[in-house]
Amino acid sequence: MPVNSFDERFVGPTLTEDIWVDHYLPHWTVPARSRARYDFPGDGIRLRIDADQPAWRTADGPMRVSNLQTGTFSGPAGSVLGTHRHRTDGLHVVTPQPTRRLWTPSAGEVEVRVSATADPTCMVGIWLVGFEQSGPDDSGELCIAELFGDKISLGGSTVRVGIKAHHDPRLRNDVRDVPLPIDATQRHSYGVRWSEDGAEFSVDGQVIMTTTQRLDYEQQLMIGLFEFPRTEHRDRQQYPKAALVHSAVGRTA
Repeated sequence: MPVNSFDERFVGPTLTEDIWVDHYLPHWTVPARSRARYDFPGDGIRLRIDADQPAWRTADGPMRVSNLQTGTFSGPAGSVLGTHRHRTDGLHVVTPQPTRRLWTPSAGEVEVRVSATADPTCMVGIWLVGFEQSGPDDSGELCIAELFGDKISLGGSTVRVGIKAHHDPRLRNDVRDVPLPIDATQRHSYGVRWSEDGAEFSVDGQVIMTTTQRLDYEQQLMIGLFEFPRTEHRDRQQYPKAALVHSAVGRTA
């Protein structure tokens, strides 16, 4: 049964299995490529990209990711059914997943506290994405925060927030890059509150964007560290690349 709310502090030594799946969209690839790398240093969970970590999906290039998510859904192998169909060409289920609704609300609020990385090849992403079991149109996304390393500095950081329509014809893309006087490598809270009336996005409790667009279907929370390598060469002294997730709180309305 899905939980109605959670207050996760990531104390370790293992993940809370009734809330988190430690893979990134595992139905579109194989477990060795989707599995997250992480540890518990004492102040949350440290998501890592290791030097020997394989690309998530070879058809998507060298992108590597360590991600946590609050559910899984897919159709059978070879089908095109599954959460977050990020592309329309050649995307088929490789590793079928059981339907796990660990936390998949259609309205509520989320707040994730994280220390991102200023590595220019990395991004921390926090999203709610349409679960899609109810139908392929229910695929819209609440982009709570995208924190690109090359947009982070001591003097200020840019936070990307907003709505991504994906395959939902009822939505329109409305994504904004919001410059803020924060150093996103330090701990900050990124959140959203959404309902049938719309959504409001916040950083450290201050609203930075509102919308009246409605995503009134099941959403799956995802928190990920991504690397977009610029070359095939890997200097092992530059690894692991990491971001620290201090806490995550979710409430169902």
